[in-house]
Amino acid sequence: MEKNGKTGFWQALSLAWEFGYVIAIPIVIFALLGRILDKKFGTSPWLLLAGILISILISSFGLIAKFKKMLKKLESDNRKESK
Repeated sequence: MEKNGKTGFWQALSLAWEFGYVIAIPIVIFALLGRILDKKFGTSPWLLLAGILISILISSFGLIAKFKKMLKKLESDNRKESK
C-alpha cells in the first residue's frame, strides 16, 4: 500500500497542490497587473481580460510541462519495478 513512504492519497494531494499553484499564481499576478494597468490607462476591463487570457496560456503550458514530467517519472518507476 505504501510506495516510497507516501500513500496514494498523499501523492494525489501533493499533485493537486502542485497543479493548483501552476494555475493560481499566474492568474493572480496577471489579473492584478491587468487591473492596475486598467486603472492607470482607463481601459477597464480590457487589460484585466488580457491578463487573464495570458495567465490561462501560461498555466496551460505549465500544466503540460508538469504532466509530461510526471509521466516520465511514472514510466521510469514502472521500468524499475518490472526489473
